[in-house]
Amino acid sequence: MGRLPSASVDLVLTDPPYLVRYRDRAGRTIRNDASGDWLRPAFAEMYRLLKPDTFCVSFYGWNAVDLFGAAWREAGFRMVGHLVFQKPYASSARFLAHHHEQAFLLAKGRPAVPAAPIADVQPWTYTGNRLHPTQKPVRILKPLVRAFSPANGLVLDPFCGSGSSLVAAVAEGRAFLGIELDPDHYRTARDRLGCG
Repeated sequence: MGRLPSASVDLVLTDPPYLVRYRDRAGRTIRNDASGDWLRPAFAEMYRLLKPDTFCVSFYGWNAVDLFGAAWREAGFRMVGHLVFQKPYASSARFLAHHHEQAFLLAKGRPAVPAAPIADVQPWTYTGNRLHPTQKPVRILKPLVRAFSPANGLVLDPFCGSGSSLVAAVAEGRAFLGIELDPDHYRTARDRLGCG
């Protein structure tokens, strides 16, 4: 991200590693999910890349909300909303059966109120996680792109995984910029977007 120009992005929509040492039923893992060393520098860069008066939507792990919150505040973000995505199934069941995912709506500066605000509780559509262990459904990401970025704007996902956020950006008429460390997930995202 360091090579990208400051104040060049209209929305950051990202699902970074949750810092939980995630492993799905098939044994797949997520890179950089054991340590939060990257968290503060990454969100500082996201803040730098955003234009003034814009939004960042960041999914996060509930068990590390203190670390995520500190990274967001240190970067300069204000928490201006909380989104809950209600799942029709439980993704794990240690002490509680987790029937939701969550994200914070973060602001850089004073963004305008969206023309059509969305509800803070949204339904989740199951994807089967075939392309990525923590794949987000494009259907839940499209309203976020529509509400929090301008038409023809640039959407950045610096943890783009299989590219669902980028597919949502294209579907909503936005340009996209995705970054992914894992070569297999990078190829999946590239192929989904027809960039191969």
